[in-house]
Amino acid sequence: MGDNPPPFCNEVLRKTMKILLAPMEGVVDWYMRDLLTRIGGYDACVTEFVRVVDKCLPEKAYRRLCPELGTAAKTAAGTPVVVQLLGGEAAVMAENAALAAALGAAGIDLNFGCPSKVVNRNGGGAVLLKEPERIQQIVAAVRTAVPAPVPVTAKIRLGFDHADDALAIARAVERAGASAIVVHARTRADGYKAPARWQMLRPIREALTIPVIANGDINSVEDYRRCLAISGCDDVMIGRGAVGCPDLARQIRRYQGGQPCQPLAWAEVAPLVVGLAQQMNRTIEDKLVLGRIKQWLVMLKKVYPQAQRCFDQGRRLPTLAQMTALLGQHE
Repeated sequence: MGDNPPPFCNEVLRKTMKILLAPMEGVVDWYMRDLLTRIGGYDACVTEFVRVVDKCLPEKAYRRLCPELGTAAKTAAGTPVVVQLLGGEAAVMAENAALAAALGAAGIDLNFGCPSKVVNRNGGGAVLLKEPERIQQIVAAVRTAVPAPVPVTAKIRLGFDHADDALAIARAVERAGASAIVVHARTRADGYKAPARWQMLRPIREALTIPVIANGDINSVEDYRRCLAISGCDDVMIGRGAVGCPDLARQIRRYQGGQPCQPLAWAEVAPLVVGLAQQMNRTIEDKLVLGRIKQWLVMLKKVYPQAQRCFDQGRRLPTLAQMTALLGQHE
């Protein structure tokens, strides 16, 4: 990155105690990014992955997944948006990264952690954890192709079948010139089984000179506090916890400032669910929006028992209008 890191790197990647919003395919799309960053607390967010196979994708593919490219790569709340790429061929990844950067992406993130069997069978995501040298080649190629002011980061897991090579993988990312690394504290074999192995992040944090961002099982302020204490990391990326507790990042900010950090009441969350449905329904058909709202209720129920009741009462409702009406009754 040179002796004078670009402004984005200074403000986001090197800011102490930063909080990033994780990419979650089919969950944290631009609608959800808009909603969660409006609530506040995030330094940056990362898009769902752009699947790169054997060619440079058209511009429209990037703008569809990341419409924030049309607003200086920021959400309406002003939070920077990083574009994530997933693929296994260094040259093609580099070509796509150059395009995303040219379109204005606030950064390029490389996905080496996706556990999907379909993705892994096609040479992408977590299967690359078996080949640290190949990961290094991909990161290095992308770093070379992207202008210096644009940060290049990587998201990994501890390994594929085991965590023996976790440090070697992380070092490969650093050697290739990455600005930071996000480590999901599980292997691919672990899937999403609890608990995340935060203790295994500490050797990585101590060995690397670039920021190491902890990810996995951060669902509350107490989880955040424990994760930092156990992992030694200063920074976190939250995904499921952010969706299940929409103001989690804001609560963490308040905790950092020594302020009260109680979650939003259900009477405040229910209108957010309705608002998301209305926003999505402007461009997406009712049936798909209804599915997304039911999906969100399932994720909210861990914090809000009212979400479980709404889901139980509304799971068989055939129309979006009926579901939003039901949510209105539970505010």
